[in-house]
Amino acid sequence: METAVGTTTATAGQHGPRGRSGPGRARTAPWHWAVALAGCGAVVGAALAASPATGTPVPAHGTPQALAGTAAPDPTRAQLPLDCGPFPVKTALSVPARLGDGRPGTVVAAHCATETGTPPDAVFLLGFGPGERPEVVATLLAERENLTVSRIAVRSDGAITGHAQGYSSEDVPRFRPDISLDLTWTRKGGGWDLSRTAAPVSAV
Repeated sequence: METAVGTTTATAGQHGPRGRSGPGRARTAPWHWAVALAGCGAVVGAALAASPATGTPVPAHGTPQALAGTAAPDPTRAQLPLDCGPFPVKTALSVPARLGDGRPGTVVAAHCATETGTPPDAVFLLGFGPGERPEVVATLLAERENLTVSRIAVRSDGAITGHAQGYSSEDVPRFRPDISLDLTWTRKGGGWDLSRTAAPVSAV
């Protein structure tokens, strides 16, 4: 059974990101996002279980728990590694939580805030760096995957879950995604292991 930790669930509809639901197939040049659905079980990024200051692995311990946003890294103060050209970075979802290693973190889905097209999301894990400044400690999902993330949650066992939709080809209208995936990130060694499960495609 999947149990969310307190209120550590975010749904895209609560934040109203722009540039997602309008009709049309246009994408903003020169950024073209190719479909690149990688295989299951890819280990992504570095874990929050590595010390931001030294990179030294820290044993996981404790039980994940919800955190107030003020006690976790603020995504608006972090420099997210997105190549948006002249467009700003838009945070679509954020979930603050204290994960199994005991440190506060924030899971963030973000995209380029273009006026047209459907910019894909990337998902990052933030921790506190030097001077308590928020920094990216893991890239959980790259924007080149061409997925739109609609839900993120942290389970009581420390796994991060999400739901995303995408497109099987350039010919699929941007307002009608034909790929639907349930995503689960679990700790593996010094990183995170991503598994994907096909899910029913919901109407947009």
